[in-house]
Amino acid sequence: MATPHNSAEKGDFAKTVLMPGDPLRAQYIAENFLTDAKQVTSVRNVYGYTGKYKGKDISVMAHGMGMPSVGIYTYELYSFYDVENIIRIGSAGSISENCHVRDIVIAMGASTDSRWQEQYGLAGNFAPIADYSLLRNAVDTAERLGKKIVVGNVVSSDVFYGDNKNANDNWRKMGCLCIEMECAALYMNAARLGKKALGILTISDEIYTGIELDSAERQTGFNNMIELALESVK
Repeated sequence: MATPHNSAEKGDFAKTVLMPGDPLRAQYIAENFLTDAKQVTSVRNVYGYTGKYKGKDISVMAHGMGMPSVGIYTYELYSFYDVENIIRIGSAGSISENCHVRDIVIAMGASTDSRWQEQYGLAGNFAPIADYSLLRNAVDTAERLGKKIVVGNVVSSDVFYGDNKNANDNWRKMGCLCIEMECAALYMNAARLGKKALGILTISDEIYTGIELDSAERQTGFNNMIELALESVK
């Protein structure tokens, strides 16, 4: 059952889908971490694959950049392809003294400057949070593998090149860990559709100190995150 943004047929996706932003990273994961991987969609060069990881059926598909993009792809996976679990794996910029480059952040909650929730007609503000079972599995797996993680609240922003250069200060004083651009919409889609979602992020740069990873260091750090996500799938 193809959609406007996905050429896969029903049954082509596993119940759990890992979602990086970059289509080439989805391809990289399929080629380097999965066995018997098959490409199931490539509409707009947003690649999706299904294969196996240690005998478990796993899919990986890109979600693009920003909440409108991740909102489209995750809605279709949940609604039309019977996907139950989506784990976003991506990068983030630290705004916390407790998060440094190479650290892996597990997003327990996702604050946002987006107006995404207004579509639901709620009388107040909705708090987008991760699925507890996926979060617990990821934390337990990190401990088993000896991977350093930080768990807490992240900020999903609609703005990358912002006019307000002090925009992060207020999020920082509230204890938010890092800035990214997708988790809030993913979590709200999951909540609305009765599904499960989790964001696992690698800190690629520290916004206040200017420290950042080079391309080789990013690849190593992302591999640690990818391994954690795959190992945490039950």
